Amino acid sequence: MKKFKELLNGNKVAKVMGVHNGLTAKLAEEAGYDAVWASGLEISASQAVPDANILTMSENLQVVENIRESTKIPVLCDCDSGYGGLNNTVRMVEKYEGVGVDAICIEDKLFPKMNSFIENNQVLADRIDFCEKIRSIKITQENPDFCAVARIESLIAGEGMEKALERAELYEKAGADALLIHSKATDVKEIKEFAKGYIGKLPLIIVPTTYPDIDLNELYKLGIRMVIFANQGLRSAVNSIKATFDKIIEFEKTTVVEDEIAPMSEIFRLQGMYDMLENERKIKNTISKECF
Repeated sequence: MKKFKELLNGNKVAKVMGVHNGLTAKLAEEAGYDAVWASGLEISASQAVPDANILTMSENLQVVENIRESTKIPVLCDCDSGYGGLNNTVRMVEKYEGVGVDAICIEDKLFPKMNSFIENNQVLADRIDFCEKIRSIKITQENPDFCAVARIESLIAGEGMEKALERAELYEKAGADALLIHSKATDVKEIKEFAKGYIGKLPLIIVPTTYPDIDLNELYKLGIRMVIFANQGLRSAVNSIKATFDKIIEFEKTTVVEDEIAPMSEIFRLQGMYDMLENERKIKNTISKECF
């Protein structure tokens, strides 16, 4: 967990990739990302349900545990608005810290939340109520390195820049370890304005889904310490899978896709098949030498 705090206070912008299972977490680690984001959007989409608190905390937690077991890099979990009220947030912390994740992120919207890019469905939580949730996380956690990221949705919901900065100040006082400022603008100007207006000391995190043209060195100077590519992996997978499925059904054979898809040997490597067989071999050799 200490590693995540180090990323927040590092000398470069940490790069985090959105994932939705153990396989995508392992691929993100191998690609060189600093951490993974257990994405609520990706997890819900992978189960073909809306990103609107349809999945329960337990259903999300089961996926998160698989993600944690599959990678050695830090895991930051998208926990929506805390899965309910204050006491739900307390239980969430106990469960998520219990499976060994490094950090959780909650957003200042009412439960059930709606995905931030769906228009006219963004209802913000009362600022004081949300501060209480942040404080509950810090009081409940047992590991001092466990981090609470407060996600500010003011710019998403149309509350405006001034209110966003006010919320940032309150969330810092409540004990947040970092602030995620969310925006659906098509360029980075809104993020820059927030970063320049924020006078606190917390590291800032961004999710450039709608403003992909970013300069990380420039953003670092403004206090941005982490960037989350929250859904690009999922969106890439959907296009690739659809293309493969379409070709197979059109040509009624797989020769048309074999050069474009991973070989079975790569799947075996990623799932640990070769490691399992090697471990099995060592155990059998040891028994043979020592017992017979």
